[in-house]
Amino acid sequence: MGLADKSPSALAPKPVAASATTLATLMEPADANPMGNVHGGVIMKLVDQAAAAAAIRHSGRICVTVAVDRLDFFGPVHVGDMVTLKAAVNYTHRTSMEVGVEIHAETLREGRVRRAGTALLIFVALDDQCQPTVVPPILAETEEEQLRYRQAELRYRHRKELREKERALRNTRAH
Repeated sequence: MGLADKSPSALAPKPVAASATTLATLMEPADANPMGNVHGGVIMKLVDQAAAAAAIRHSGRICVTVAVDRLDFFGPVHVGDMVTLKAAVNYTHRTSMEVGVEIHAETLREGRVRRAGTALLIFVALDDQCQPTVVPPILAETEEEQLRYRQAELRYRHRKELREKERALRNTRAH
């Protein structure tokens, strides 16, 4: 059965909670610059790992990162901090998923937890031939999940519109 024969509506919706993933890790000196601030790239890798796990949990397939839609850091993370990332699927569209990630840093000795950042990533699920395959629709059950779904749907439409406008500009330049 090819991709054209499959429909997301034929798959049972899965609740957001089924994709929920928590990843926690202690930041070490190798993760940081000489000032003790953790490199943004270290956090980015953790974000990608947590988001990938959420996408795989939702789709039941291998998933690949196709875009980082947004990544915001709210303050530094330091050596010795426990970084906790919470990821869940916000929205699905045929073969793609938007995954939201919350990043928190805890100063363990003080027990102080602070919001360190947020991220939005786009994943595509792959079949056994490494081709895009449909994913189950998301079931947003709580008010917060429904809000995140509507926001993600809006972002999806904006990304699609932007791609179409950029394609049109390339086509007019080629003539």
